[in-house]
Amino acid sequence: MLKRYLAASAVAAATLLAASVPADAATAQPLKLRNGLTLYIPIQWRVYGTGTDAVQVVTGKCAKPQGWGSSKCDAFYVFGPSYIKRGAEGFGPYTGKNPFYTASDVQPCPFNPKWGEIIGPEVTRGLRQVGEGHKAAYNAWRSTCRSYSGNKVHARFTQREWYLPKSRILVVDQWNTPGLADTLKNADWN
Repeated sequence: MLKRYLAASAVAAATLLAASVPADAATAQPLKLRNGLTLYIPIQWRVYGTGTDAVQVVTGKCAKPQGWGSSKCDAFYVFGPSYIKRGAEGFGPYTGKNPFYTASDVQPCPFNPKWGEIIGPEVTRGLRQVGEGHKAAYNAWRSTCRSYSGNKVHARFTQREWYLPKSRILVVDQWNTPGLADTLKNADWN
């Protein structure tokens, strides 16, 4: 694990130097999650809910981090069994056949709470690496933000989901977080 961390740090440092970023630029920090999963995330990302079934990783602007459904909060989420259990519109477990959605009503758009989000139905499916020896069921749902009073589309986004059913871990990203796919690919398992 130490070798991988040092290698990741070296790659990050080389990338930073190549991009002419100041020498004091931040490096990676380990984020230890459930069942031995460790992600190496940029030090400027802020983590809320560590040690719980709902970890919010704020990767950009966020006025008020308050977990899943925080509007205008550039973040991704790592969920465990209690969220997976109600991830099918609050009525049943998330399986990946339908998007992760914890309520049966229209939820606020992640970018603006004045609009409602519509997740799917168009989806891209596949498998994605999450650390050595672990493949996640990957779903990318094409989604829109629409007026509550009409059907006007104000914004489009993709809800990306990485699901590890044996480990009972679900990663959900509505902000197309740069570097997240590589962060998951280069994760460690202890």
